[in-house]
Amino acid sequence: MEYFVQQLVNGLTLGSIYGLVAIGYTMVYGIIGMINFAHGDIFMLGGFAALIVFLVLTSMFAGLPVAVLLLVMLLVAMLMTSLWNWTIERVAYRPLRGSFRLAPLITAIGMSITLSNFIQVTQGPRNKPIPPMVSSVYNVAGISISLKQIIIIVITAVLLTLFWYLVNHTSLGRAQRATEQDRKMAALLGVNVDQTISITFIMGAALAAVAGTMYLMYYGVVNFNDGFVPGVKAFTAAVLGGIGSLPGAVLGGLMIGLIESLWSAYFTIAYKDVATFGILAFVLIFKPTGILGRPEVEKV
Repeated sequence: MEYFVQQLVNGLTLGSIYGLVAIGYTMVYGIIGMINFAHGDIFMLGGFAALIVFLVLTSMFAGLPVAVLLLVMLLVAMLMTSLWNWTIERVAYRPLRGSFRLAPLITAIGMSITLSNFIQVTQGPRNKPIPPMVSSVYNVAGISISLKQIIIIVITAVLLTLFWYLVNHTSLGRAQRATEQDRKMAALLGVNVDQTISITFIMGAALAAVAGTMYLMYYGVVNFNDGFVPGVKAFTAAVLGGIGSLPGAVLGGLMIGLIESLWSAYFTIAYKDVATFGILAFVLIFKPTGILGRPEVEKV
């Protein structure tokens, strides 16, 4: 039983990271109906931005407290990824917004390859490790819970609550929901649609940066290729939970994390991805909109 609970904790930690990235996918899809396949690479950029900040600060200020160091890493990573995603939206996606549906998808894949190769050229192809930032481990009833796991789970819960409130109880959230329902009507009612979409991309990038920083802190290593597999799994989490639903994105992320952790613990680790996507297919057969998704109503 203790081993099972231990794997639940590990799965919740991994699922929290997936959930943060999945929120970005689901927000962009909810607003403009587009899958931003470069979002996984934005997550990877957040990890590299946090890594650079860590190396600079530890070389200049040797005795800097870990809390201050982590806060600066988060803020700089969020700023850098927000700038990247804002630029991508303005340059690559906005001109294609009125074109046929495959054009933005192809462009998103192209941006993903561009970002991945850019980091490979500028930072090198090898893994970039950092020493452990948070090493405290607590033993509760035979279950080992590390401080970094607690940090990741708490940050995910706080950010989900914050963004849920923002979307449902603020003027920006009303503008986002209006844009999601009908962009033309929202524009006629005074909503700045272009600005709303840009802010949505910035919000998604900021969450991806937090996830990238947490990933770096948890695993202690980042690679230029880290945007692909976690990005695909986060997209899978968004679809599983119900794309377009913020709680659904986090729920899907937690489920993916738990499936991977439990499968790796009790079965061969080589088939954990097969199990993940197999369960996704099984769920979508009986509930095509995802667990918390709502069926789309076609406007005529």
